[in-house]
Amino acid sequence: MDRKTGRDAINDRVRRTLVRTLYTQPTSLAIGALNGVVSGSIAAYIIDDLLFTGFVVLFSLVGIARVITASMLSPDNTANTTRKLELFYEAGAFSYAFLYGAIGALTLLYHPGSAVEILIVANALCYGIGVSARNAGSPIIANGQLVLTFLPILIACLVIGSLPLVVLAVTMVLVAPAMASITHNVHQVLRESIAAAENSERMAKKMETLAHTDVVTGLTNRAGLNHLLVEAMMDVPQDTMLAMFWLDLDRFKEVNDLLGHQIGDRVLNEMAVRLRDIMPEDAIVARFGGDEFTVVAKIDDRRHAERLASEVHADLMRPIRLDGDRLEVGASIGVALLPDDGTDADTLMQNADLALYHAKVNGRKQTQFYDSSMSRNLARKREIEAELRAAIQKDELSIFFQPIVDLETGRIKTFEALVRWFHPEKGELRPDEFIPVAEDSGLIVTLGNWITVQAAKAAAKWPEEVTLAVNLSPLQIKAPGASLGIFNALREAKLAPERLELEVTESLFVDDSEATELFISELSAKGVRFALDDFGTGYSSLAYIQKYPFSKVKIDRSFVSGPDVGKKTEAIIRAVAEMGAQLDMSIVAEGLEEIEQVKAVREAGCTLGQGYYFSRAVPDYLAAMLLAQERESDEALRKVG
Repeated sequence: MDRKTGRDAINDRVRRTLVRTLYTQPTSLAIGALNGVVSGSIAAYIIDDLLFTGFVVLFSLVGIARVITASMLSPDNTANTTRKLELFYEAGAFSYAFLYGAIGALTLLYHPGSAVEILIVANALCYGIGVSARNAGSPIIANGQLVLTFLPILIACLVIGSLPLVVLAVTMVLVAPAMASITHNVHQVLRESIAAAENSERMAKKMETLAHTDVVTGLTNRAGLNHLLVEAMMDVPQDTMLAMFWLDLDRFKEVNDLLGHQIGDRVLNEMAVRLRDIMPEDAIVARFGGDEFTVVAKIDDRRHAERLASEVHADLMRPIRLDGDRLEVGASIGVALLPDDGTDADTLMQNADLALYHAKVNGRKQTQFYDSSMSRNLARKREIEAELRAAIQKDELSIFFQPIVDLETGRIKTFEALVRWFHPEKGELRPDEFIPVAEDSGLIVTLGNWITVQAAKAAAKWPEEVTLAVNLSPLQIKAPGASLGIFNALREAKLAPERLELEVTESLFVDDSEATELFISELSAKGVRFALDDFGTGYSSLAYIQKYPFSKVKIDRSFVSGPDVGKKTEAIIRAVAEMGAQLDMSIVAEGLEEIEQVKAVREAGCTLGQGYYFSRAVPDYLAAMLLAQERESDEALRKVG
């Protein structure tokens, strides 16, 4: 829409609003008509002339017709055009004004007495003047009524020719342009005020639209979603269901990091276009933030929602070609249904988000419908989180140590620190219950630092040749100041950095972040050693071993004591052990429970072993006792020797 068209549209709305003022307060028309009818009837009764009475009757009928017309013709009804409203009002207003003036003129000519003349002429002149202000929304009507009321009386005054009436005629001639000027000024003020209000309303609507629109995709944003969702839930029919689809683009961060945010924005825009095309026309499609999209659509039943989700997966996974790059972007989807999974907006959004979380945890690129067990699990996790925070403060957690043994000599080379939680009411809680909760909540950083400090204090009392191994979570490593936390633990425990060994899993290197490289380089420069844990269960990329300064590789227990143990696993262990020998790295076999397993991994070339065959994880005082027994055994052998 160009500027001229915009101005014309505003002028039309202003004109409509001004005409609307003519129809406001029809009671004022009724009161004016009643006053005119009563005054005219009194004059007709006193004058007792057929012509005069006819004018009064016609005047009364026009007044009543005006009131009825004003009540029936509503300016809110778009079928009533502005011109139509003006014509109807002009016809009634001009007729009524002329008849009022004519009755006033006849009253002067019939000269029934000063009291009646004052009653009629004063009412007529007051009407003509007063209507100028009331109908200032239309100067033509206001001035026309003024002239049509004044003119007959002015002519009568001049015809009679008495000095008072001539002065009255002159007064009317002077009053008329003054009132026209006032009417014009009032009209201008009204017009400018209405135009300003129109512009303000238009700008407010534009600002509201901008506030509710995502600038990248053009979709509704988070604020707009909240507004539209409430409206949709209020208008949904009784027998209709709503489905909320909460989508998260898989590994979108890699697109931004590798190709830049401009390409990332184009990918988001393409995903938005595809979602709009797939979903029904009346669906709400919004970008919730980042790489998350939310869709709210009417559905017939759960199968309908499943079909829509399947179509979304198929369409979003189609390759995107941008500037020669071929990108494949899938999505994880969480779905919550109304009314099954929530009857209000907040509950529906919370449950859809919870379903999305499970979809991502369970492997991504899949759809997960909300289930009440998710809320129970969430409540359980929150309970564990709160109790874990309290447990750290109350020292309810304990550090146990499991030995890692030299397979040739049988001596303990390292103790791996393992956290144990003995709840005062629930008994022992397994690490796989609370460690994931700690990671999800960010509590893993506090917990990890606490474990390192406590384990380092215990290790400081061991013989210098015995080292300490501590597991680190990827989230702990990527937290700001992660290396500083390790250095503080060593300093507080007075443990040499060379005696600390940090075990990390391959999942740490999936994102290949700078924070990880900096963490490892800072610590290894001070002498802290690193071990690659659970080797063989993740991506098992040899690039990690080549890139980072690992001194030890731990073969996962599934290769030693799992159900698939056989010739293939033995060959794998032998290959890893050979690699360790060539790279001067220790190879640890985990999960050793029987002597046959110990012999097998030793023959395959593993240098260290860990498992129940040697010892379970034990408290620090038992770990010290195991070391003391070794020393006693060594002394006994020396004496025998």
